[in-house]
Amino acid sequence: MPGRKTTRLKAIVLDRTKLAEQDLILTMLSDTGEERRAVAKGARKPGGRFAARVELFCELDVLLAEGRSLDILSEATLLEPHATLRGDLSKVAAASAICEVARFSCIDGVEDAFLFSLLSRALKACEEVDDEKHLDLVVAAYVFKVLAHEGWRPELASCIACGDEALTYFSPTAGGALCGSCAHEIEGAIEVTQLELSWLSSLLKLTFDQLVVAEIAPETALFLLTSAHIWAATHLEVRLKAFEFLLSI
Repeated sequence: MPGRKTTRLKAIVLDRTKLAEQDLILTMLSDTGEERRAVAKGARKPGGRFAARVELFCELDVLLAEGRSLDILSEATLLEPHATLRGDLSKVAAASAICEVARFSCIDGVEDAFLFSLLSRALKACEEVDDEKHLDLVVAAYVFKVLAHEGWRPELASCIACGDEALTYFSPTAGGALCGSCAHEIEGAIEVTQLELSWLSSLLKLTFDQLVVAEIAPETALFLLTSAHIWAATHLEVRLKAFEFLLSI
């Protein structure tokens, strides 16, 4: 756009908000790890040049023109549509929960390229799995990985209150694992098995390549997903509606 500063970058579409009759406001995670918001004019118009390119979860090469309050989407080239997520309610719900956490984990003007690569790989992992338990595992792994990267890493080796290594509880509000004695003083502490604690630790250690083929029981995967939801909601201090929907289906 003549006379306006432009920026070219790669981005993943995290959220879409209706604007006027035919436009959309896109919330995106850029390849620098920053949140970027831009108006896609005519994106809701059937046959419009952006209509098929700015769906949720799409990875794009975009040209943004500086606007008064929001950037304007000038060009958009589809790089990775993550097409196999669409048409499958469970996969859409999982990817939506991941992108919701991503949206609350990035900040406009704060660069962190790791966030982009992590999100891209997590969305790809959702495409690679074929059952509910592995979708749960991928979402839980993304949540704990991204929040650990940003400073909210759970303490799982010893009791976070006293240092005892005999661990039987987990508390998001306290920040990790607890012994039985200390857990009685923490409201909302969850009793856990050694297997569940081991899996919480594995979410941080294993790659997505390993996670998508890992042997795990459905009930363990659901425990990890539920724990990830509580962990994210507690430390991000937000209500995660997409995550709540995922847990409801």
